[in-house]
Amino acid sequence: MSLGVLVILAFFALFVLGVPVAFAILLPAIAYILWEAIPLATVAQRTLYALDSFPLVAVPVFIFVGNLMNAAGITEKLFRFAEVLVGRLYGGLAQVNIFASLIFSGVSGAALADVGGLGRIEIKAMRDRGFPLPFAAAVTGASAIVGPIFPPSIPIIIYASVTSVSALQMLIAGIVPALVCVAMLMIAVALIAGRTGMPRAGRWPTLGELWLAFGPAAPALFAPVILIGGMLSGSFTPTEASAVAVVYVLGIGLFYYRAMNWAFIRTASVETVRSTAAILFIVAAASMLGWILAVEQVPQVVSAWFADLTTNPYMMLAIVNLIFFLAGMFIDSTTATLLLVPIIAPPVVAAGVDPVHLGIVVIFNLMIGTVTPPFGLSLFLLCNMTGLGFAQLVRAMVPLYPPLLMTLFLLTVFPEFSLFLPGMLR
Repeated sequence: MSLGVLVILAFFALFVLGVPVAFAILLPAIAYILWEAIPLATVAQRTLYALDSFPLVAVPVFIFVGNLMNAAGITEKLFRFAEVLVGRLYGGLAQVNIFASLIFSGVSGAALADVGGLGRIEIKAMRDRGFPLPFAAAVTGASAIVGPIFPPSIPIIIYASVTSVSALQMLIAGIVPALVCVAMLMIAVALIAGRTGMPRAGRWPTLGELWLAFGPAAPALFAPVILIGGMLSGSFTPTEASAVAVVYVLGIGLFYYRAMNWAFIRTASVETVRSTAAILFIVAAASMLGWILAVEQVPQVVSAWFADLTTNPYMMLAIVNLIFFLAGMFIDSTTATLLLVPIIAPPVVAAGVDPVHLGIVVIFNLMIGTVTPPFGLSLFLLCNMTGLGFAQLVRAMVPLYPPLLMTLFLLTVFPEFSLFLPGMLR
């Protein structure tokens, strides 16, 4: 058994024992360095080198944007507009929940930001209208999957930095898949509502009511338009877009909504530092482990295994789905992307799978993992927010897994969903 395999097994053993993810990655890597008598300075060099990445600058900045929106109460305006627009559909506020997540994802770029910020408003509103608490929480968790697919997206930026794929093409590739996911969830909720008689708005809104709801939400609604339009036009890169988003959200929060002050900004800054430190610590540690696996030629072994198993790109994508679906059930998306993508991507791309298409499939798998037991992060956050038991929440999630899996199937089998818009940029 090679040392590379032993390092991976040591990581999983430490992870199962409850060691924090970053240390579970870093400790086996340091043990390898000591065993091979490699200078300890290599640890500092490799970990810091991983953070010397221009695309990764967007990660803390987009986290800051999401925190600013939550602190300033902008998410409430978005939810109110979504409620007026789609509240009449079968499912009522459950449909609003899904649609509002799509809107919010155009600025936040993270599933947990959606759950922790917009989710609190959504769950309270659904409870006040008579929806069962477990169902409200389940819809919130399922709809939050859209956030990391629709641009801007922190997981997509991390994937692009790992694979050296264009971050712009990856971000644009997520637009159609996110819309497909929203459509599937809304259809599923409508079917559930038709069977159970969920409450909905008594009538469709008038144009005047739509306008009144649109006015307060308009500046926030234009944020994704400005970001996506700017990236498509070449006015700024995805990383620069994150800085534009901060300036824009600060501007509307301070001068349009007048709901933001220095205390809010300080709170958002502190939360951003905490979240960023956790993510980038994992990025740095995973880079060290990735270097060791490269030295031990683990990617080449996996490539040979794939080649012996099949050369059919669809069969390879089926294996990728299985690997990343299982990975998403146990480890967070950042760790899974950093550890597995450098190993899995080369043979799959060599078989003819477009790396952009592969990225969307990988990330969607990992996002499903955030609402899948035993270690779905969104599930734990929702349990903490609502006081629900873990098993109770998982039972409520069961009717929402089929639309998510159907979306995954469509994204896997029809690469056009991911490649149509990026193809227009090439």
